Amino acid sequence: MMSVINSVIDIQVTVNCERLDRYLSETLSDFSRSRIQQLISDNCVQVNGKICTSKKDKLKIGDRIIITIPESQPLQITAQNIPLDILYEDDQLLILNKPAGLVVHPAPGHHDGTLVNALLSHCPNLPGIGGIQRPGIVHRLDKDTTGAIAIAKTDLAYQHLQAQLQAKTARREYLGLVYGVPKTNSGTIDLPIGRHPQDRKKMAIVPLESGGRSAVTHWRIEERLGNYTLMYFRLETGRTHQIRVHISKIGHPIIGDPVYGSGRSLGVNIPGQALHAWKLRLQHPISQEWIEAIAPPPPSFQTLLEVLRRRVN
Repeated sequence: MMSVINSVIDIQVTVNCERLDRYLSETLSDFSRSRIQQLISDNCVQVNGKICTSKKDKLKIGDRIIITIPESQPLQITAQNIPLDILYEDDQLLILNKPAGLVVHPAPGHHDGTLVNALLSHCPNLPGIGGIQRPGIVHRLDKDTTGAIAIAKTDLAYQHLQAQLQAKTARREYLGLVYGVPKTNSGTIDLPIGRHPQDRKKMAIVPLESGGRSAVTHWRIEERLGNYTLMYFRLETGRTHQIRVHISKIGHPIIGDPVYGSGRSLGVNIPGQALHAWKLRLQHPISQEWIEAIAPPPPSFQTLLEVLRRRVN
């Protein structure tokens, strides 16, 4: 049971032994897990009248959770006139073809020159939507992963798109070039992903009981290229580095991936890993019509693909 009054969320827990942050991320579909963890760190979450400081606290049936949402602070990010490759735009949402090398939102080491900086220039009314540092960002792509990414331009659109991702009705499809050839034509990788226990900059396969989160990737072979393969991926979940971690785990890392593979790009100058968010299908928050945006792969991806084809022939 949940109620919301004047930015205070009141929840009555209905299950036992759930981690606090996991329970809240599943209960509050409009909040990312990182946002919930930040609220816990900022002493904004109480359990049975006591401020909770650990995201790992266990809950039991009947516990009462009070979450106080702080007022939005002024956005301290500079708008920058960075060119955008727009695939679709109206007054509710924006779908872009993100280039390699463009970080989605400001972070340590990337305080400007990000997609968010570009968005603030393109959409002056964006501040405040979806969180202070990530206005309008519904989902993200890694710095060197290219392709389709959706941006919400209103609170209504943000909540609607987030709900689609939670319900798995939004469809995200990728193309990737990998080392080796899988033994079957298609398959599903269902392995939980969490922060790497030794290297905090990496993700890894981590059991659910150790803090991993459910992650499901569907794949199929598109084209065999000798000792390499063009693959299609469809995400059922959207964990950080999900495709890169999953496909590396089964022995076929993405070509050029410096973190989960060798980083070698086979003599072709590609900016990062050969992974491209090819197609994004989602429902419009107002008209309810389905929108399908297709992002053409970048020239570097196409060049690498042609080089591999020539080697086979």
